[in-house]
Amino acid sequence: MTAALALNARGIDTAILEAEPEDRDRDGSRAIYVHGATLRTFERIHPGLGTDLVEEGLVWPTRRTLYKGKEVFNRTYDSPGGSGDIPHFTSVPQVVTEQYMLEALEEAGIEIHWESEVVSVDSSPDGVTVETGDGREWETEYLIGADGGGSQVRKEIGANFEGDQSENAFIIADVEDEEIDDDHPDLERMFHYDAPEADGRNVLLVPFTGGWRLDIQCIGDDDPEELSGEEQMREFVRDIMGEEYEDKLKWVSTYHFLQVQADTFIDEHRRVLLAGEAAHLLAPFGARGMNSGVPDADEAASAISVALDAQTEAVAHDEVELFAARRETAAEYNIGAAGQALEYLQGDDPVTVLRKEVAAEMSDHFEVAGEWLDDAPYGPHQGPPIVSTGNY
Repeated sequence: MTAALALNARGIDTAILEAEPEDRDRDGSRAIYVHGATLRTFERIHPGLGTDLVEEGLVWPTRRTLYKGKEVFNRTYDSPGGSGDIPHFTSVPQVVTEQYMLEALEEAGIEIHWESEVVSVDSSPDGVTVETGDGREWETEYLIGADGGGSQVRKEIGANFEGDQSENAFIIADVEDEEIDDDHPDLERMFHYDAPEADGRNVLLVPFTGGWRLDIQCIGDDDPEELSGEEQMREFVRDIMGEEYEDKLKWVSTYHFLQVQADTFIDEHRRVLLAGEAAHLLAPFGARGMNSGVPDADEAASAISVALDAQTEAVAHDEVELFAARRETAAEYNIGAAGQALEYLQGDDPVTVLRKEVAAEMSDHFEVAGEWLDDAPYGPHQGPPIVSTGNY
């Protein structure tokens, strides 16, 4: 959807081929943390989309971290979102973001062809032919493959998808709270190392419009399917959040996070470009998934725009290759950053364990020790080492 809106904003006719039906089921909040840079991209490619999401979402003011039941860090910001129209972030379910984007596509007159699964892609120096499962054939000058982790487009261009899987499983749950809004008195992001309420497992609790995201990191010989059963999850919710939330569990899922990147983001003829999870998968720490997929799609649209107007084939090729170089660099950085956080959380390296214990002990006297414990689960703060717009 980002790719289509970004192409449309550049005056390029586009259409979306979607494998699923229009009435598909989209359970769960999924990606809830939308970076300010992503909101600005949305606003730029479809004015009003970014600000609509800001109005729909919420900005939590407090960061709090505990270690084995002891609070080691707590900070509340007077202006957590900053002073501009677009805040540093907003917390809103991905399914809500998708609904606003669907409305934007309709406003822009961009057609979605539902139940049109891509089954083959044939690229040449002159363009791309796409065949869909309904027997239709599509001719286009350029194709953006934004079709997720199981991308058929990626397979069709012969790109390899290689990487690692997290050692630990993670349980992710949505807990409903209709009273959640910007004025909620307990609006905070809470991380708890070795939480007693979860039998020594790490716990993350984050508010979003309509409820709370509860993440529980499995340990040792945990059976994630057993732990994510309704009875056990109700117990976790009651012990971690309070009895008033026990009956408000709405959605539960389990994951082993993948750290994977395609070995190329473009085809040999520089006519097919990969974006988002078709190009890379990474652990969610630092909220780098959707927030890196959006610039992938926007930069792919920019490259195609220049390539279409190019007077020589070499210039068109160069622009597509520049897209690949930039976004492959960004993906490598983001996978490394998410991996750093993942290793910190699931590793039992004695040095890391000792650093956590010492920092927890020192947090009463040195705020920087508690802040380190608060920051570490999310990886580096800075973005990928590439220049992007909006910095000047």
